[in-house]
Amino acid sequence: MIPYGKQTIDKTDIDSVLKVLEENEMLTTGKYVPEFENNICDYVECKYALAVNSGTASLHLATFACDIKDDDEVIVPAISFVASANCVLYQKGKPVFCDIDPDTLCIDINKIEKLITNKTKAILFVDMCGQPCDFDEIKKIADKYNLITIHDAAHSIGAKYKDKKVGSYADITCFSFHPVKNITTCEGGMMVTNNENYYNRAKTFRTHGISRDFKEREKMNSHYYEMQYLGFNYRIPDILCALGISQLKKLDNFVEKRNQIALKYNELFKELQDKLTPLKNNYYSAYHIYVIKLNLEKINKSRDEIFKYLKENGIGVNVHYMPIYLHPYYQSLGYEKGLCIEAEKVYEQIITLPIYPLLKDEEINKIYDIINFLLK
Repeated sequence: MIPYGKQTIDKTDIDSVLKVLEENEMLTTGKYVPEFENNICDYVECKYALAVNSGTASLHLATFACDIKDDDEVIVPAISFVASANCVLYQKGKPVFCDIDPDTLCIDINKIEKLITNKTKAILFVDMCGQPCDFDEIKKIADKYNLITIHDAAHSIGAKYKDKKVGSYADITCFSFHPVKNITTCEGGMMVTNNENYYNRAKTFRTHGISRDFKEREKMNSHYYEMQYLGFNYRIPDILCALGISQLKKLDNFVEKRNQIALKYNELFKELQDKLTPLKNNYYSAYHIYVIKLNLEKINKSRDEIFKYLKENGIGVNVHYMPIYLHPYYQSLGYEKGLCIEAEKVYEQIITLPIYPLLKDEEINKIYDIINFLLK
C-alpha cells in the first residue's frame, strides 16, 4: 500500500533523539523545548512561540489566549479537521461556519462579512492542503470589525503568502507536527504570536494554569506557585522537541520536494482534465496533502466507489474533509445540513492522493495509471 502521507526520518533525526536519552538529564521542560521554540521563531519570523503536545493543543491555547468565552462567536471554515472548530467549543464559544472556495477549499473570503454579528470575536482561517489563504483580505475584514485573526496553519508550515512566511502575520498562528505533516515531532504542535499578552496567557495555560513553572521556581529558590486559570497539561517532551529541531533544518527541502511531486501530478492529470481537476494554488503551497476534485457527471461513478477501488489496488487515498458541522456531535448542537452548500458539494467530489518527500516517480506513475484506467 502506498500511504497518502508518511514521515521522512533519517539518521540525523534518530541521533538527535538518542542524544537526549544518552544525556539522561531532563526529559521534559528541559533545554530542547525552548531551543525548538526559538528555532521556530527564527524560521517564521515571529517573537514568541510555545511548543505543545499536539496541533489541537496549540489551537486551544490560541482560543484561550485571546479570551474566547461563553457565547463569543468565531468564524471558521466549513471544511477542515474538527479541531479547527472544537477549540472554540472548548472555551464555550460558538463556531460560525463559513462556506469555502471550491477551487482551493480555503475559506470563502466573500462570505465572511455577512456572518459577522455583535458577538463575533475572531476569524479562524485554515490553509487547506498547505495553500495559504488570502490574508490581506481577511485582515481588512478583521480590522473593520476589530476582530482577532487566528491562523490554523497545521497544513502550511514552510509555505509563503506573497513575500511573508506562514506564521509571521496573523495575531496567532498554530502549527501541527503530526507524522503526516511537513515536519514531525511524532505528536506535537506550536502556537506562535507577536502579542506578548497572548503569549503570557497561553504559557500559563499550557501548564495547568500555574503561574511559576519549575524553572522559574528554581531560579527564585522557591517552592511557591499559584494556579491562576483552569489550564491543562499540554507540555511536550524534550525528546520530541529534539526531533523537531532536526526536522526543521530540512523543512524547506521537504516542501520543495512536495511541490515537485505536485507538479508531476498536475502534468499527468492534464490528460484527464475533463474528468478531474487538482486544486488551484494562488501562493507558494506547502502541499501537506494533494487533493483532486472529480467531475462526477463525466465519470458516472461516485467518489466512494472510486475511493474503494483505489484502496483495493494499493493506493492509500483519503478524504479531507467532511464539513465539520455534518459530524453527529455538531448535528446534536443544532447545526443542520445545507448550511454551506459549496462545502457539501465539494465533499462528494474530493479525494486525497499520496504525497510525501519519499514518494517515488514510479509510485506517482502507478497512481496515475490506476486512476487513468479507472476513469476511462
